[in-house]
Amino acid sequence: MRKKIALMITLVLSLGILTACGNETKENTDQKETENQAEQTEQATETEKVVVALDWTPNTNHTGLYVAQEKGYFEEEGIEVEIVEASDAGAESMVASNVAQFGISFQDTLVPAFAGSEEEQLPVTAVAAIIQHNTSGIISPKEKGIESPADMAGHTYATWDLPIEQATIRKVVTDDGGNYDDINLASQYVENIQGAFESGIDAVWIYYAWDGVNTELAGLDTNFFYFSDYADELDYYTPVIIAGNDFLKEKPEVAKRFMAAVSKGYEYAIENPEDAAKILVDANEGMDLELCTASQKWLADKYKADADKWGVIDSERWDRFYSWVYQNGLCENEIPAGFGFTNEYLPE
Repeated sequence: MRKKIALMITLVLSLGILTACGNETKENTDQKETENQAEQTEQATETEKVVVALDWTPNTNHTGLYVAQEKGYFEEEGIEVEIVEASDAGAESMVASNVAQFGISFQDTLVPAFAGSEEEQLPVTAVAAIIQHNTSGIISPKEKGIESPADMAGHTYATWDLPIEQATIRKVVTDDGGNYDDINLASQYVENIQGAFESGIDAVWIYYAWDGVNTELAGLDTNFFYFSDYADELDYYTPVIIAGNDFLKEKPEVAKRFMAAVSKGYEYAIENPEDAAKILVDANEGMDLELCTASQKWLADKYKADADKWGVIDSERWDRFYSWVYQNGLCENEIPAGFGFTNEYLPE
């Protein structure tokens, strides 16, 4: 009997010890799981800092960025965004060196980044088209009679002295039946269209959303033609949002969250141009509200145009322009088809 009682006592004590150890182990496991969950939550909610380099001073090409910032779209995605103007080296260099994670560029400006020598190439990729079609072209005083590219012959054109720029003018003028060599090229960077006309310049390359709309507000009587109306090759993407290749590789989810917020910003600008213009002006002291509002209204149906969604880049149009550039000896190396852009980071 004593042996049975002793055995029972031993079993009870053993069970008690095992239970205590089991409880302690369970408590430790629960505590570790709680700590891991807290750590994961902290990592998930940690704000990512992103710098965006503009190509120039703020304008309506950039409105979606400022809307996303003002409306809290970046904050919703856990991103803190700083918008800066590009350094003298350009937005492309800033993005390539990770000084900025995103930047504003142009498909024609990116030619050296993709086709130059090994030292000139930059590790950047276009991730969205801000405006779906090329809205640039030639503006001139109506009395000069420049209604089509061929009419530029015998007139003075303000040139930037850039090979792609001059090749563009040569193509549209020649294809239209005019003589490019009869154009008087005046090396001059134009900031004020009206002032340029008054100084003897007859034709200026502009982006209509800004300078064209501004001439309307100034009451100038002008002619204008789009390059894309005279050559499919010239319906390239201008401007685009670029990102650094290392950044895209290391933080693809951050890039997708950023682009989701930016897409919402531009979609808002499409639907609410007047309010979007005010957001842009409020964020940038000294901007002209009348010009921004008129420009924003003009761009409202140009951002997305005939695309299924904002930002998408069509590979055929992208490649067609770069093929033309290479075939005309405007770049050192041929840019492979499909190279330099992706739609991967746009929201579904």
